[in-house]
Amino acid sequence: MGTVAKKTGLSSYTLRYYEKAGLTPFVKRDDHGRRIFNDDLDLLALIRCMKQTGMPLEDIRQFVSWCQLVSGRRWHVGRTLSDVPATKIGG
Repeated sequence: MGTVAKKTGLSSYTLRYYEKAGLTPFVKRDDHGRRIFNDDLDLLALIRCMKQTGMPLEDIRQFVSWCQLVSGRRWHVGRTLSDVPATKIGG
């Protein structure tokens, strides 16, 4: 989780909170219970950007839900994490 926190600019606490809040529905866990983010880095970058605009978490959750419906399971925003500057949000 620390590596993902560094790559996204989000704290580990924020990543756990987003998971509990239902913002990262695609995150899986390995046999030891550790989170596997894989392609979810794009999603986390998008969530960070939406949060920076002041969008409420409930609206972000709804957006992620719509993306799930449209794509079935996975989706991509057409940009990479390196396109978004790293900033700390939420602690």
